[in-house]
Amino acid sequence: MKDLPEMYHHISKDFHNNEKVYSSIYNKKESIIDKVKNKIIDNKKEYTIEQKIYNIFNSPNYIYKMDVVIVTDEGKVNKRIVGKTRTNLITMDGEYIPINKIRDIYVTR
Repeated sequence: MKDLPEMYHHISKDFHNNEKVYSSIYNKKESIIDKVKNKIIDNKKEYTIEQKIYNIFNSPNYIYKMDVVIVTDEGKVNKRIVGKTRTNLITMDGEYIPINKIRDIYVTR
């Protein structure tokens, strides 16, 4: 066999310069106990209402309208949203829901 160029040589040396990295982000649920209110708060980053609305409208399931549950101080309502302005959500019925009054929003399945 003819001599191979240097870049094709077989190296039989053990290398120990690899770095091992361990992440515990998926292994345990981190929580903090709020001492004032004595309740558990998740450390996971929660989305703001604007981020949730953005995710709904940019979802691959959204084409023209999306059925959602909107939680406000008055309670929960099931609505079909079709659009968004800077300060309001627009429903299929032509109703405007102010974004600043929304406490939570999620898609119904």
